[in-house]
Amino acid sequence: MKHPAWIPPRLYPFKSNFMEIDGCKVHYLDEGRGPVMLLLHGNPTWSFLYRDVIQGLRGSWRCIAPDYPGFGLSAAREGYDFLPESHAKIITELIAALGLQEITLMVQDWGGPIGMAAAGADPGRFKGFVIGNTWAWGVNGNKRFERFSHIMGGRIMGILIARFNAFVNLVMPRGVARKKLTREVMNAYRGPFPTPASRKPTHVFPWAILGSGKFLTGVEQGLAGLSGHPALLVWGNKDMAFKKEELQRWQSVFPQAETHILKGAGHFIQEDAPQEIVAHIQHWAQNLGRN
Repeated sequence: MKHPAWIPPRLYPFKSNFMEIDGCKVHYLDEGRGPVMLLLHGNPTWSFLYRDVIQGLRGSWRCIAPDYPGFGLSAAREGYDFLPESHAKIITELIAALGLQEITLMVQDWGGPIGMAAAGADPGRFKGFVIGNTWAWGVNGNKRFERFSHIMGGRIMGILIARFNAFVNLVMPRGVARKKLTREVMNAYRGPFPTPASRKPTHVFPWAILGSGKFLTGVEQGLAGLSGHPALLVWGNKDMAFKKEELQRWQSVFPQAETHILKGAGHFIQEDAPQEIVAHIQHWAQNLGRN
């Protein structure tokens, strides 16, 4: 398929694949050969976020990067709710349909809860985890998360998102610390949300930080069954959202994890430090005998 004009071919030189799941047209990349690396994005991003990581890994990994319905090139069916628990079911079904085994899962932002939900549902399919700036547990009582959910998931922000694509235009530039995103890159993040109705998915996610508390508690409970897996933590220390407390929580979940601080990197570590991430993954995997 020919990509829309808002996707720069030189930055996203990949073949698109599609699969119908639960009435949604799910887009995913499937690049390279080798052990499986499943790459899950958050809000308001899509597989474009992983473009440089994929180009760095696809020589020795099979990189699979889906877009959730309503994000990137994936189309949601009528009535789809865009909740993280629904996205997790889509990813679980995609994994099963592709017959993926011995998966290394990389997650960041909402990819954490969504990916860990999928891993908790079928831990035997997963070999290890690469964890960026994210979380996978309930946050009720955490004032920082509660404040963000109330403000960004509230009515006024909903109006601003619908009218001005505010989540993309406000959060993306602030989430990158080492550089300034170019107009070309920003247009690739704006592209999936051309109309007020199409921007709803970016508003559902911040609301769901509190609104999907039951789902997040279930994901948290599932972490115990994953804690014996190898894990690599790649953490931007200039993140506006996830701090040292979340990193330490991950270190307690995966006590044998290897940790690398991406100094000066913000929330979107795939934009700020893709080459460092690739190097850390390759070294970590080599030590584990994965490739």
